[in-house]
Amino acid sequence: MLGVKVESRLPAYRLIDRPDQLPPLLAALDRVKEVSLDTEADNMYHFKTRVCLLQFLVSGQVYLVDALAPIDLDPLWARLEKLHLVMHGSDFDLRLLHDRCGFRAKSLFDTMLAAQLLNRSRFGLAALLEEHFGVALDKDGQKANWSKRPITPQLLEYASLDVWHLPALRDILKRELAKLGRTAWMEQQCRAQIEAGTLGFAPPDENDWRVGHSERLRGAGLSVLHAVWHWRQETAERLDVPPFKVCSQDFLMKLAEAAEQGGTEAEILGNVHLGKRHPRLFPSLSAAVRAGLARDPRTLPRRPPRDPAHRSLTPPEIALQDRIKADRDRVAKEVKIEPTLIANRSQLAQIARHPEDLDKVLLPWQADLLRQQPSLKKL
Repeated sequence: MLGVKVESRLPAYRLIDRPDQLPPLLAALDRVKEVSLDTEADNMYHFKTRVCLLQFLVSGQVYLVDALAPIDLDPLWARLEKLHLVMHGSDFDLRLLHDRCGFRAKSLFDTMLAAQLLNRSRFGLAALLEEHFGVALDKDGQKANWSKRPITPQLLEYASLDVWHLPALRDILKRELAKLGRTAWMEQQCRAQIEAGTLGFAPPDENDWRVGHSERLRGAGLSVLHAVWHWRQETAERLDVPPFKVCSQDFLMKLAEAAEQGGTEAEILGNVHLGKRHPRLFPSLSAAVRAGLARDPRTLPRRPPRDPAHRSLTPPEIALQDRIKADRDRVAKEVKIEPTLIANRSQLAQIARHPEDLDKVLLPWQADLLRQQPSLKKL
């Protein structure tokens, strides 16, 4: 059976795809302080990402809410924002829900963050469920088109398993964190995750077309890249598919590089093939390349001025960054976690520029690990 090994017990679920089916879930939420939550989206199949399914585990009962059904979910959001959430890999979900309805979590325990702080080599939900509960999630569920209706029973079972074991998994990881004295680390990570979720996804920018190694382009290549990138966006929106299903960024860069080298329209498009959509899409792609070749690259949107906070490091700052990185790597090895969990490359650069901003750049637990290291202690 899809979703689990033979010996695993499938959770029963209630599918909510009509307005009259929602009240029992609302009543259940009114009786609890905590809920396990997951979402399924259609970002692999459509131009604009939508929440397609919401999975809840409330007091041992799984509820699956069809988010594409004609149901007023405002009462659901109002209740959810008052509850503690147990989730796995919540970053995408929280941003998605914020963009949909302005949702902000009250508090959170993210089992993926916990597994990372425990230095688990495999911290995906499928790996953790198999390790602790003998459950094997079918990988097909990760690639499914969740916007297709009706949702198959097999996919609904898969979706149920995404939340069914979360409370038990949370309890296991929580005990391990306590043994290592990392409970406060986890709380800080989860609060930061909530804050990041309220930012939603970055809005479109007029320089989003500068993909790949576009900084190497100076002439016709820039104009062609601008034209074919917008052609891909417009085509994807018209076909209602993600842009990568029209063509890859590498494909766009090859066209731009051919133009940069002085190629004609025919030479640029000589070996191009767009799969089964080629007959329909090739004429508009040709028009885009032609328009790019005819455009003066000086008329393209200009890069925004460099943020002074992200200026290039001076030689002394580079030397300090190297020392901080060495200290970070040594401390990470001592506490047995991935070094970037303490500070990533961007954060190392910020600290090297302004060591006095250590507590602004990092979370308290991260800053405390670095504060007493030789690279920063003497500053």
